[in-house]
Amino acid sequence: MLLRLRIALPDRPGALGQVTGALGAAGADITQVTVLDRGEGRALDDFTVYWPDAAPRDDLVRALDDVEGVRIEGVWSTREAPGTYPELEILKFLSTAGDRALATLIDSMPVLFSADWAAAATEKDPRVTVYSSWRAPEEVPFPEETPSRPAASTLPSGLHVIVAPLPPLALTLMLARAEGPAFHRNEVHRFTRIVEIFLTLPAIERGADRAFRRPAARPF
Repeated sequence: MLLRLRIALPDRPGALGQVTGALGAAGADITQVTVLDRGEGRALDDFTVYWPDAAPRDDLVRALDDVEGVRIEGVWSTREAPGTYPELEILKFLSTAGDRALATLIDSMPVLFSADWAAAATEKDPRVTVYSSWRAPEEVPFPEETPSRPAASTLPSGLHVIVAPLPPLALTLMLARAEGPAFHRNEVHRFTRIVEIFLTLPAIERGADRAFRRPAARPF
């Protein structure tokens, strides 16, 4: 099982070593550490670890109980294999996907961001979902209004989301994560850059127009 842990810890010599030592002693195989924030004596890191399928995740939390100043903000499953640069692979696929470019983007987003699902709908009410990844609910909780730029929030249900406009396509894009912490601003920035590149690819708008003009057909 590949897991991600978001851990807040003191930004002092030896603190990271204490965390990695505790995780290793618990049986976690650490494959990647990403620094999200540093400042005012604190750091926020994402750890990607291999963890035995049969072992309770609570064992990881308990392993860090005795490390002074450490707080776990979330533990959740991920399919984002460390060291593989998945964005580059996805952008390569998008450049040749033609009319399926939007579907390819939506299917890829949950993997890229260790999320559960993604979906796109028409920008104006009544919203119509034009494509969703396989784990998306039948009724996608799109917001009443689309933000002017990608923005993260947590819905009253506890679902963490990033919502973004796709102006050339008159669509709203949503990425959702049910477990783990809220999306960090670094994740929102990364999401924004991927969407910006997607919208500059040749034939994206033309391909979407062709798909939407097909009567009584499922887009993409």
